[in-house]
Amino acid sequence: MNGRGGLRGAIARYRGRDIELKTLRQLEAMREAGALVAATLAAVTEQAKPGVSTAELDALAEQTIRDGGAVPSFLGYHGFPASICASVNEQIVHGIPSSSQVLAEGDLLSVDCGAILDGWHGDSAVTIAVGDVAPADLALSAACRSALDAGILAVQPGARLTDISYAVQEACRAAAEADGADYGIVAEYGGHGIGTSMHMDPFLPNHGEPGRGPRLRPGMALAVEPMLVAGDPETLELPDGWTVVTAAGGRAVHWEHTVAVTEDGPWLLTAPAGAPDRPGA
Repeated sequence: MNGRGGLRGAIARYRGRDIELKTLRQLEAMREAGALVAATLAAVTEQAKPGVSTAELDALAEQTIRDGGAVPSFLGYHGFPASICASVNEQIVHGIPSSSQVLAEGDLLSVDCGAILDGWHGDSAVTIAVGDVAPADLALSAACRSALDAGILAVQPGARLTDISYAVQEACRAAAEADGADYGIVAEYGGHGIGTSMHMDPFLPNHGEPGRGPRLRPGMALAVEPMLVAGDPETLELPDGWTVVTAAGGRAVHWEHTVAVTEDGPWLLTAPAGAPDRPGA
């Protein structure tokens, strides 16, 4: 039979034929969604202070997204009960906002946020230092952000998917060496295609050898999202069925941007409105 199953399907996926390609106008629509996500994360960052609950931040995020004429990507997604993922300290990703989760001085808060505007998705994440945070935790977050930057710069037309993975991995390795620290890359989770749906082909690992996977073509859009932990990167999922934590209790950080492949290199779709969105230009 013809179609995407079996060997033909595997070949099609490897070559990137199953990856959604967008027109310039469609990418511009994604840029609008991404700017709204950036504004939402900025509002949450401003309010993420000791004494504030993650449920309050979730309410703020939902209101900001709806005021922008969009709907939250996460709310109701496979049953997820909130508009943001709010992951504190040893929580890596998918933390459920709660009125009982009150931020304290020295916490690390990773906030993942998505919005759907006119049918197009934006997805981004930041790690927020709450109050006075330990230098080692700030270094961990900076290492993850530098890995994100390296991954974004690897989103080049004609490159292979795992060129991004390798760039993330090597930036993490370099940061760990420079800091004299043990940083672990969370292997089970990674980036993904994005566009008319939040999670699409291809899956984008945060580690691996370069030169593998589909070739990057203009019109592709990817969420690049490294997650780093202090020490052992082994993970556990809590009984709530969502929250992922470090098995050893080390702190975790998460940074993410939605990036489009263009003839001129990466286009940062989730940069704040009016901010530079062409890295390396």
